[in-house]
Amino acid sequence: MKNRSAKYIWMVVIILLILVWAKKDEISLFLKDRPSTEYQELAEQQNGHNTGPQGESLQSAKLGNVPDARVIPVSSTQTSLKENKTIVVSSDEVINVNVFEKVHAAVVNIATTTLSVNFWMQVTPQQGQGSGFIIDKRGYILTNNHVVENARDITVTLSNGKKLAATLIGRDATSDLAVIKISDDTINDVAELGDSNALQVGQKALAIGNPFGLGQTLTTGIISALNRSIMIDENTQIDDVIQTDAPINPGNSGGPLLNSSGEVIGINSSIYSTSGGYQGIGFAIPINQAKEIASQLITSGKVARPWLGVISIPINELSGYLDFGIDNGLLIVQLYQKSPAEKAGLRGGDRMVIIGRYQLPIGGDIITTIDNNAVSESNDMDRALRKKKVGDKVNVKIFRDGRLMEIPVTLTEKP
Repeated sequence: MKNRSAKYIWMVVIILLILVWAKKDEISLFLKDRPSTEYQELAEQQNGHNTGPQGESLQSAKLGNVPDARVIPVSSTQTSLKENKTIVVSSDEVINVNVFEKVHAAVVNIATTTLSVNFWMQVTPQQGQGSGFIIDKRGYILTNNHVVENARDITVTLSNGKKLAATLIGRDATSDLAVIKISDDTINDVAELGDSNALQVGQKALAIGNPFGLGQTLTTGIISALNRSIMIDENTQIDDVIQTDAPINPGNSGGPLLNSSGEVIGINSSIYSTSGGYQGIGFAIPINQAKEIASQLITSGKVARPWLGVISIPINELSGYLDFGIDNGLLIVQLYQKSPAEKAGLRGGDRMVIIGRYQLPIGGDIITTIDNNAVSESNDMDRALRKKKVGDKVNVKIFRDGRLMEIPVTLTEKP
């Protein structure tokens, strides 16, 4: 009998142990310390059930003997903090905001349609995007030549979203500049043109344009370098351009580069990139160059460029074959008939020599300077003449028959 009772007792104990194991989480939770009355009161205050005496802040609530309690601001307190929060705006941010507000209404998006021939010799329309800015209340807009080159249709979108058809007034491939015109009686916003000759490396630079057709976008940077030269195609070089690290992307072309006063200092033209994307080197045509070209385009639809009328070759390319008695200069191999150089008495080559597989006229004058600007490469002559106007007289220093001479030449328009 005792053995049977012992078996029952062990069975009961085992069953109880199983039940305790199954309910261990509930038992553990029950055995934990219950929160004190002070903690409950604090919780009620935090939940908005008891805010305490009028004017008493949460920080002054009694915490009693609850060392781990945390004060959590209620929603009304959060709202008050938001209302009283001071937003810090730096002086640099103020410049950015002010420049954009001043200029953005004068910046436009330019959409073009050109015609091209596909693989099957079918003529198909192609769409292009660019930027420009209004320079006159009559509706004249300055942009890049490559934005509107060969365009069949030009559509301008103003900052307010209004779309207008534009007409081409004139373009100049040599400077990559063009002027188009819109007709709108409501034009009141005109970009202010600055002075690019006064620029210094390190000055702030801001660009506004329509990259990838996304609409008006502001980017900022500095003037990284001055007097750069860039090739816009195989035969055309633009000198004295501005280099900037302000991000310039496709669609920014033709938009303004601005100084901290919101004055246009350049026309964003191209980027240097090994990948096709922005890499921190952009170029802008100085506004002082653009002013004269834009004026001519508006007046006559073209740019009249001065011309000397010579075909020349740098003598340093021939130094291993011939001795000219001078180290640097441009050898005149041929003069154009009735050119300024021919009329002034300059001389071209008068005898032929064979150098390798080529025949070359020699015996002509060697140009060393033009108005005291040394010339030793073909681009040097172009750069010296680019600063002149049709009708200007320049002093050309030449080397002839072993001696230096200076001959005045009156420039005429390039045919």
